[in-house]
Amino acid sequence: MRAVVLSGYGGPEVLRLGEVEPPAPGPDELLVDVVATALNRADLLQRTGRYPGTEAAVEILGLEFAGRVRAVGERVRRIAAGEEVMGLTDGGAYAEQLVVHERMALRPPASVALSDAAAIPEAWITAWDALVCQGGLTSGRTALVHGGGSGVGTAAIQLAKALGATVAVTASAAKLAGCRELGADLAVDYRSEDFVEATRDLTAGRGADVVLDVVGGDYLARNLAALAERGSIVQVGLLGGGEATLPLGRLMVKRARLVGTVLRSRPLEEKIALSRRFAAEVLPLFEAGRLRAVIDRRYRIEQVAEAHAHMQSNANFGKILLDVAAPDSVGAAG
Repeated sequence: MRAVVLSGYGGPEVLRLGEVEPPAPGPDELLVDVVATALNRADLLQRTGRYPGTEAAVEILGLEFAGRVRAVGERVRRIAAGEEVMGLTDGGAYAEQLVVHERMALRPPASVALSDAAAIPEAWITAWDALVCQGGLTSGRTALVHGGGSGVGTAAIQLAKALGATVAVTASAAKLAGCRELGADLAVDYRSEDFVEATRDLTAGRGADVVLDVVGGDYLARNLAALAERGSIVQVGLLGGGEATLPLGRLMVKRARLVGTVLRSRPLEEKIALSRRFAAEVLPLFEAGRLRAVIDRRYRIEQVAEAHAHMQSNANFGKILLDVAAPDSVGAAG
């Protein structure tokens, strides 16, 4: 089968499309013909050698997929060959086929084309887990979301509004209007405005109940300043660096929580439980038209280096997709 493999670590030029042995499903697994996958920041880090892949997928990138089941393992009962699925994977989604545990596979919303469904799993599960499962966001509370124009950010805005929460975001100037269109109550240009002051103004001095942060670095102290008493900072990325100074006195006085979280390295059973809960609680909102996947642009798998360069430029608003199936089959039956 065709797959994008690393010929070494470095820039987008190290990505090449080659032939590899197709995977075989285990007893509890599905063999999926991948229709589309999506880029994530972890892919860029892995490409440069700063985010090692798992043992099962050291060479092939890709953390999410949408496709059709070609074959099933002998113990699989819930999903049959021919069905459409999407989901998370530890790696290997930049390929024509992959295997995934049957309980990790989600049925795409009927309202979303299969080729677009690849934009859902990683960003939406990350945002929902961070805001709701880890951060405890509920109706009437306020979320501060950094990177509002990213895949996670565009998902977080919509989720917060669907919950009945108020949401403030930070983004570059070019992405502020898009954030507001998705429902952001406050959109702050992180280059020229103070998000701490703006968030406190929005909340009449109270601060945000949940901060979803993809930046890290010197944002940590500022996040704490923007946080309400008994609030939570949920760290899901480190685009600004992994070293920070934490004012412990302020953390204690506010009785605040700092939560670090990742998806990829969690135990399988934990990821299955999260996926199943996401399917029950969030996917129906897509069917109801209250949520939508935001797609910046899509590339053919042969254009993977160009896709990586686009994400690296930080120009995207929403998800960047890779169409893996042949052009005449992309979106079929979707």
